Amino acid sequence: MMHVHGFGLSGRYLLPTAELLRDEFHTLVPDLPGFGRSARPPKPLDVPGLAHAAARFLDDRGVETATLVGNSMGCPVICEFAYHYPERIDRAILVSPAGGRHNQPLQRAMQQLARDGLREPPALVSVATPDYLRFGVPSTVRMFRALTRYPSLDRLLALRIPTLVVLGSRDPLMPGPERVREIAQKTDNHVLVVVIEGAAHAINFSNPGELANVIRLFMADKPIVDDPQSPGDAHSYEIHRGTLHPPSSAA
Repeated sequence: MMHVHGFGLSGRYLLPTAELLRDEFHTLVPDLPGFGRSARPPKPLDVPGLAHAAARFLDDRGVETATLVGNSMGCPVICEFAYHYPERIDRAILVSPAGGRHNQPLQRAMQQLARDGLREPPALVSVATPDYLRFGVPSTVRMFRALTRYPSLDRLLALRIPTLVVLGSRDPLMPGPERVREIAQKTDNHVLVVVIEGAAHAINFSNPGELANVIRLFMADKPIVDDPQSPGDAHSYEIHRGTLHPPSSAA
């Protein structure tokens, strides 16, 4: 199970969720080229370039197939990985899949990120700020332009593997659940859409217990139920289950 980070960030903010799953899954959390602690590539990478880099990372570790878990920009990278390497991805888990028209133009995306920052745990600032500073403004502009050219919706609807989409009810970077459900209904894919009530955009950091529980249930083809081990205001529920999704073992 490989966790793929979002825009401008390293994999560090994904660790709270990844660490909860490491006893059940062989867990990998890379920094893609140009992000976090990874060296900058000779030429800036677009979304396909990052997908190919993710495949090379798996090659280096002798991993033939994996489930990919992405947050934000990591979700388009996963969709592109599935497009080029369909035989190498078992399942896709797309958490807060940003990068589409709802986040354009750049000014709108920056405003959405600013609102989200007020809804995330304060501890995220100390994790994200060094990553954003290292990534830099020129890289931010280039990556955003690459995302605007990327056919996110087409790639998402083309997925032919069991796919979990997880949304936070307080995420300003995502359209409302009704719009997401409308999009999901355009395909008979194996799509399961889940909302974590009370979560913002960086669910992997802010709500690791709830997210890890949802991922475990999805991987076991079980109905999504709330996690009794993660008390508090957040809770999880399904809003769409595709007709081709593997039937629930409880059905």
